[in-house]
Amino acid sequence: MATMAMKGKVCVTGAGGFIGSWVVKLLLSRDYIVHGTVREPSDAKYDHLRKLEKVTKNLELFKADLLNYESLRSAIAGCDGVFHVACPVPSTTSSNPETEVIEPAVKGTHNVLEACVESKIKRVVVVSSAAAVFFNPSWPQGRVMDENCWSDMEHCRATKNWYFLAKTKAESEALEFGRRCGLDVVTMCPTLVIGPVLQATVNASSLVLLKILKEGCESMENRLRMLVDVRDVAEALVLLYEKGEAEGRYICTAHTIETRELVDALKRKYPDYSYPKKLLEGKAESVSLSSEKLQRLGWKYRALEDTLVDAVQSFKDAGMLE
Repeated sequence: MATMAMKGKVCVTGAGGFIGSWVVKLLLSRDYIVHGTVREPSDAKYDHLRKLEKVTKNLELFKADLLNYESLRSAIAGCDGVFHVACPVPSTTSSNPETEVIEPAVKGTHNVLEACVESKIKRVVVVSSAAAVFFNPSWPQGRVMDENCWSDMEHCRATKNWYFLAKTKAESEALEFGRRCGLDVVTMCPTLVIGPVLQATVNASSLVLLKILKEGCESMENRLRMLVDVRDVAEALVLLYEKGEAEGRYICTAHTIETRELVDALKRKYPDYSYPKKLLEGKAESVSLSSEKLQRLGWKYRALEDTLVDAVQSFKDAGMLE
C-alpha cells in the first residue's frame, strides 16, 4: 500500500516527556505541524521543546490532562493524526493502584481515542509497552514472543504488577475501541527505552543507566535487559503513522543484554564513574521478544555503543552525572 498522505497536522500527547520530545523533534524535522500536549505550557521544564528547529511556526503546546476530555479535544481538533505517548510511570508501591496507575492509563487512553473519533482522525498510534507482552506464565518456555503474546491480566493483578496491568488493559481496550468505532488504531510495545535526553528532568528509564554510572552501589542484580534507543522508537512511531499497511500491534526492541555486559561496555568507555561493586546472579530469565514485524515495515535500529555514548554525553550536558 502507498504511504499515508504526508505531512499535515498531528497531535503528540506527553510531548515534553523522554519519548514524546524525540517524536516532536522528528516530526518537526519532517515538516509536520505539531500540537503537543503538556501539563503546563509555561513551565520552564518544557523549554527544551522551544529550542527545537522549526518550532516557531510549526509547534503549538496545549495544556492538557489525560483525565480531562475537553482539554484533549481542543488539542486534537483539526489534526490528521495522533501519537498517544503520555502515560504515568508510577512507583511499584502504589497505595491505591486503581486510581493512581490503572485509571490514568486506561481512562486517559479512552479519552484520547474518543477525541480522535470526534475529530475524524485518520490514524492514532498508541505507545504501549513490552510490559503488555511478556508477563505471561502460560507462554511456552523458550518460544520467542511475538505480537500474539499478551501479558496475563490476572497474573499481573495477583503479583501486584500494576504498571504491567495498566499497559495491558489500556492497549487491549485501545485496539478493541478501534475495531468497534472504525478508528485506525496502531499500537507499539517498546522494551526499556534508553538514549540521549532532550528534557532536563530525569525520566524512569534513563535512571537505569544513571544508577549504573553514578550510584556506586554495593550490589546490583545481573538481569537480562531488552533495550532500544529512544530515537529508534521515535522513528518507529512515525513509520507506523506514515506506512499505510501498518496494522495491529508492533513490538519494538533492539538489543538483549545482561546488566554485567552493559556495565562492562560502559566501563570500557568511561572507566571513572561509580559502578556497582558487585553483580548478583538473579534467577535466569528466558524471555525473548521479536521486532520482526516492525522490521518488515523497514524499521532499523542503531548500534548499542552509539546509544550509550550519546546517552552519557547528554547526561553530562544536562548535569545529571554530577
